[in-house]
Amino acid sequence: MKKTAILIGATGLTGNILLHKLMEDTRYNTIKLFSRTKIEGLPNKVTQFVGDLLNLEQFKEDFKGDEVYCCIGTTAKKTPDKELYKQIDYGIPVAAAKLSKENNITTFLVISAMGANKESSVFYNRTKGEMEHDVLEQNIIHTYILRPSLIGGERKERRILEKVSLVVFKIIQPLFIGKFKQYKIINPESIAQAMLNLANRTSNAEVIITSDDIKKLAKK
Repeated sequence: MKKTAILIGATGLTGNILLHKLMEDTRYNTIKLFSRTKIEGLPNKVTQFVGDLLNLEQFKEDFKGDEVYCCIGTTAKKTPDKELYKQIDYGIPVAAAKLSKENNITTFLVISAMGANKESSVFYNRTKGEMEHDVLEQNIIHTYILRPSLIGGERKERRILEKVSLVVFKIIQPLFIGKFKQYKIINPESIAQAMLNLANRTSNAEVIITSDDIKKLAKK
C-alpha cells in the first residue's frame, strides 16, 4: 500500500535532500510539503501548502498522512531575536507533533541537535531540549528524534562562522575515537537517509538517535 509523507522544512539543506529521496521512493505516492515559499518544478506526487508555519494549525485539515518528517530549523545569525528563534525551533516541531497526534499519524521524525537538554543554561541547547520533551509528550507511537553533530554540506545562505567551524572540525576529526566519534561532522545525506530508513522499519528500539547512530542507520 502506497504511503503519504508530510515534510516540513523542504527548503533547508537536509530537508531538500530528503524531499528528493521521497520523490524517488516508490513506497510513496503522495508527498505533502508545508512551507513559507513554493518550490518550483516538482512532480505531481508533491502537493504544496504555502503559508505561515508559525500558525501550523491553519493546515489541520490537510495535515494528514502516514509519516511526518520535521526538518525545520534556524540559526542565531539568521534569527537573532530569541523569541522568534524559539517560535521556529521549538514551536513548529511541537505544533507538528500535536497535529500528528490529533490526526492519528503514527510516525513522527524530527531533527534536533547534539547537546539538547531542557535543563541547559545554553539557550540553543535548552530550546532543543524543551522541543524534544514536548514532542515526546504527545506519545506518538513511532517517534524518532535525531541529534546530529555539526552538519556538513553547502547551504544557500552564507554562514561564515559555521564554515570556519567545519574547516577546524575536518582537521581535528582523526582525533575523534571511541565515545568521541559522535562529534564528527555528519553529512546531510546521511541524516535524510537515516530518517527514511527509520520510518520504514518495523522496530522502535531507539527514540533518541545520536549522530554516530544516524550514520549507521543511513547504511541499513
